[in-house]
Amino acid sequence: MPNRSRVTRRMGLKTVLAVTIPMSLSSTALAAGPASAGEPPSGPLRVMSYNLRYASSAEPHSWAARRPVTHALLQRERCHVIGTQEGLYQQLRDIEADLGTPYDWIGTGRAGGSRDEFMAVFYDTRRLAPQEYDHFWLSGTPDVIGSNTWGGGSIRMVTWVRFQDLLDGDREFYVLNTHLDNQSQNARARAAALICQRIAGLDRSLPLLVTGDFNVSAHKNPVYDTMLGAGLADTWDAAAERGKLYGTFHGYKPLTPDGDRIDWILATPGVTTHQASINTFSLNGRFPSDHLPVQASLTLG
Repeated sequence: MPNRSRVTRRMGLKTVLAVTIPMSLSSTALAAGPASAGEPPSGPLRVMSYNLRYASSAEPHSWAARRPVTHALLQRERCHVIGTQEGLYQQLRDIEADLGTPYDWIGTGRAGGSRDEFMAVFYDTRRLAPQEYDHFWLSGTPDVIGSNTWGGGSIRMVTWVRFQDLLDGDREFYVLNTHLDNQSQNARARAAALICQRIAGLDRSLPLLVTGDFNVSAHKNPVYDTMLGAGLADTWDAAAERGKLYGTFHGYKPLTPDGDRIDWILATPGVTTHQASINTFSLNGRFPSDHLPVQASLTLG
């Protein structure tokens, strides 16, 4: 991939041939610097993990019907980082257009290029500047694009970005965004172990956040134990204040108070979580997705 800015693409734990490098897609591919529109978004870092539900034409929950609700939600929250799951390429372009000039995103389709679902990371360019990014696949061959070797129902992957916070003394931090398999516990367990292994290979002096749909409930599955065993904290539990608990997957059915949290934001020690919430926003009775976004307000150290 050509280097179009000062942002570099890291080749993971071993270099792969250039012809196999997946294209990361966004409006500008890689932003060269912060946008100038609007007031700089200062204060604690606002982070969201959001399974978008892939774009479909099937009613009554088509993307055409849900897009205005998603637009209203994201405009209202104006998070600095949004780790998304399931987004398809044109769906992500729609969200980019709806978010407006200050936002850009990094991601690639899990089958490579613009194919299949993305683990796209949106970010507010007025506050954050990406310095480095990469993707790896949740399989026994993590540097092979589209690989799926653990019996999972779908290809699964991670997109990670090292950001510089322009409004916090140029502090750098990592964001890893993922979506674990919905069918195979073996695939989920091995994926969690691989993610922790890859985290250990990053610069451990920098704060790190993990956003994702893990397809298992917090506190009720070994996947959760593995992630916390790697030194990560659940921002929901660590929060000084938190909203009401709901199951984060609702499937367009009535919400479940005190239900299972399968969507998490995890953080390394030293990150302070001021608030955590599960966003129940709807518009005229319509939810923007079959998942509820989870959010956290953070100070990185």
